[in-house]
Amino acid sequence: MSVADAMITALRREEITMGTWDIGPFENDTAADFAYTLDETPKDKREGLVRATLIRTIRNRGYLESPEGAEAVAAVALIAAQCPGGEPVSTSYGPDEVLPIFADDLQPLAVEALDRVVAEASELAELWDETPDGPRWRQSISSLRAVLAPEPELQEDSLFAL
Repeated sequence: MSVADAMITALRREEITMGTWDIGPFENDTAADFAYTLDETPKDKREGLVRATLIRTIRNRGYLESPEGAEAVAAVALIAAQCPGGEPVSTSYGPDEVLPIFADDLQPLAVEALDRVVAEASELAELWDETPDGPRWRQSISSLRAVLAPEPELQEDSLFAL
């Protein structure tokens, strides 16, 4: 590794540790700013902001920068919080204002956005993978995804029951 590559890696690690204090969806400066923006957005426009955040993430076919990924994860957490089994957003860094009941069609968009955030060309995933907490972060993302798109329960086939 060249000196320049080593410096870039060190700066990336510093970026994740300076603006991030834990693995939660709102435990970073970018997501906290997103929550503030949501609070400042008129009530009838909040769902539109969440939707636009997800769509922007999904449509990004190039390299997904860390701030876009962090905003997407925060938006997804808000949607997942309204799903059965979802964790409420209880951190003081999340939105303070009341959010609308999100339309059901946001759930598949949220899953797509999460898949994009953990894809190969995602700076947020790369940064987390360079830290000791990377596996915990990926598990938290998997937990959000499981709430949004739960695996169907296997049912016994009663046709063959004797």
